[in-house]
Amino acid sequence: MKVHEYQAKGFFEEYGVPVDRHFLCRTPDEAVEAYRKLGGGKAVVKAQVHTGGRGKAGGVKLGSSEEEIRQRASQILGMQIKGYTVDRVLVSEAVDIVTEYYVSIIVDRKSKCPMMMLSRSGGMDIEQVARETPEKIRKVMIDPTIGMADFKANEAAWTLFDDKAQVRQAAKIFKALYRLFVEKDASLVEINPLVLLSNGSLRAIDAKMTFDDNALFRHDDVKACFEPDDDEKKEHWAKEHGFSYVNLGGKIGCMVNGAGLAMATMDMIKLYGGEPANFLDIGGSSNPEKIVEAMKLLISDKHVNTILINIFGGITRCDDVAKGLLEALRVVNTDMPIVIRLTGTNESEGREILKGTHFNVAKTMDEAGHMAVEISNKIKLQ
Repeated sequence: MKVHEYQAKGFFEEYGVPVDRHFLCRTPDEAVEAYRKLGGGKAVVKAQVHTGGRGKAGGVKLGSSEEEIRQRASQILGMQIKGYTVDRVLVSEAVDIVTEYYVSIIVDRKSKCPMMMLSRSGGMDIEQVARETPEKIRKVMIDPTIGMADFKANEAAWTLFDDKAQVRQAAKIFKALYRLFVEKDASLVEINPLVLLSNGSLRAIDAKMTFDDNALFRHDDVKACFEPDDDEKKEHWAKEHGFSYVNLGGKIGCMVNGAGLAMATMDMIKLYGGEPANFLDIGGSSNPEKIVEAMKLLISDKHVNTILINIFGGITRCDDVAKGLLEALRVVNTDMPIVIRLTGTNESEGREILKGTHFNVAKTMDEAGHMAVEISNKIKLQ
């Protein structure tokens, strides 16, 4: 689960990580009032959306008067950044920056341990730094049985700073970040940039956090920050209806019974040059109501132009599935092309039931994948 910058900064402050002074605003008038509270001078108006690249999109602007702050807030509020509409901004004090650094903590899948990533090239797109100058990124592994011990925090701090006073400050920040990472079940804690100010102090002027969805039941304060986007709303809805659903943004909607078969189906689509729109495991059921809900979910995706249904009939008989699909189609009433592959118990009977209907029936998975991609590509060319 993602949170906004201002929410991440709230957690930072709770754990003693120094941040810039800031105020959340939803209108230009509130932005001007926030500017007054900051005492005037220079201030930064930043869009609050669940995506990166705000600066490049024009979502971060400086202002040095009430008129400029009002103008900047008016420009940013309502703008679109990577499909997200900006409905609030953060007005923050502008600080006197000497140097910018990058700091994050993630879980390293290879070592199965928390890993701190550090770079003296802060304030930049870290993916670009990793791609073009990987030697500028240092990695410090953290043993979860020990945690962020003093020696480990100092080791990390010395990779960024040469001054003892700054190392002491950084070590304290790193220990607080790690405690926050562990205690709140975060999957990412990131400061980009952590800045060295002209007075010698360190401060986080941007903050990013994501959390483990499976641990939200332990953290009411984190759960309260949840603001689902359209895809997350769909995933939540699917979960309530007993489905496993993940949106992938392609053109071919997939409905499959079984996670392994779903993965194989997506691989088949990719093999023939198509793009799966989703992962959707409906489980082992021929219940027409369940199929109706799954169909509605697929059709609601504006990117989907073809549906591929891949069913393995074990305990669930293929002829029952076929009857359920026909009943579901009467309810959904779509003209979207649907390719179906049935295999397993009573598969011949199931295919016979679907002959001459809206369904394009395939005998093999290979044939189904090829057929779905071919139909989808023809629609794209029209």
